Amino acid sequence: MSMSKPSRTRLRAAIIGSGNIGTDLMIKILRHGQHLEVGAMVGIDAASDGLARAQRLGVPTTHEGIEGLLGMPGFADIRVAFDATSAGAHMHHNAVLQKHGIQVIDLTPAAIGPYVVPVVNLDAHLDAPNLNMVTCGGQATIPIVRAVSQVAPVSYAEIVASIASRSAGPGTRANIDEFTETTSNAIVQVGGAAHGKAIIVLNPAEPPLLMRDTVFCLTAADAGQDAIRASVERMVAQVAAYVPGYRLKQHVQFERIDPACPLTLPGIGRLAGLKVSVFLEVEGAAHYLPAYAGNLDIMTSAALAAAERVARHKLARAQGATQ
Repeated sequence: MSMSKPSRTRLRAAIIGSGNIGTDLMIKILRHGQHLEVGAMVGIDAASDGLARAQRLGVPTTHEGIEGLLGMPGFADIRVAFDATSAGAHMHHNAVLQKHGIQVIDLTPAAIGPYVVPVVNLDAHLDAPNLNMVTCGGQATIPIVRAVSQVAPVSYAEIVASIASRSAGPGTRANIDEFTETTSNAIVQVGGAAHGKAIIVLNPAEPPLLMRDTVFCLTAADAGQDAIRASVERMVAQVAAYVPGYRLKQHVQFERIDPACPLTLPGIGRLAGLKVSVFLEVEGAAHYLPAYAGNLDIMTSAALAAAERVARHKLARAQGATQ
């Protein structure tokens, strides 16, 4: 299928990966894209539902992977590419796309480019060749760690992401190690904690449960509870602006850890202070995926929010250059 003439008010994007995440992202852009349009859906399985759905919606497709994308009519008009495949495959995809000057939004845990959480640090990386969207758990919890660290120093942060087993596809299962390492690193680099740890739980319950995320932060004993609570609530509202199903499950909780009975953290030491506990729930928008798959929805929503901001930046710069 040939590509139509590119719009002057939108950037053309390619989606690499015709699985659940790629297909949901395509539908989000088609429904809600303001500065983006889908220029291509790329897969490796000609019989995949994602490619079939893209064809029905008039989106150009190829089942020949990244090499097929390079040969598509209108490939020169692609300015942004989303990679929704795997950490391993992304290494090759990114190398190919960078040769053509295409900015990459990475939805895998490959972590080639800077970690990006839209509400925290996107503006600092608008021109980065590769933006890594961390992980589903990272997108849900790092804003909370950042909210706490903006008010008081966080000596340790631990997050537990619990997702429905049925929402964990082969890509998620194959990248469990990358998930924990990438999320843990981003808790420190983006969230602002001195030390970070990430845990993922695949819950086999039937019917499937919504995504739940727990964030534990250990901060200074004299940290202001009201200030922390207000910062967390503001951050939740900011994330919910692009992930409508993102919400606090209950009020922020506090517990003082007495120096006489400190927490013992392997590899870190014995710590005391104010423990902050935040409990979150993420319900998916059900554009393509079921509502319980909030873990996938928050990734596609965050990627779309990041790409829309990048596209607005590129278009404004291009407009300024022509004036």
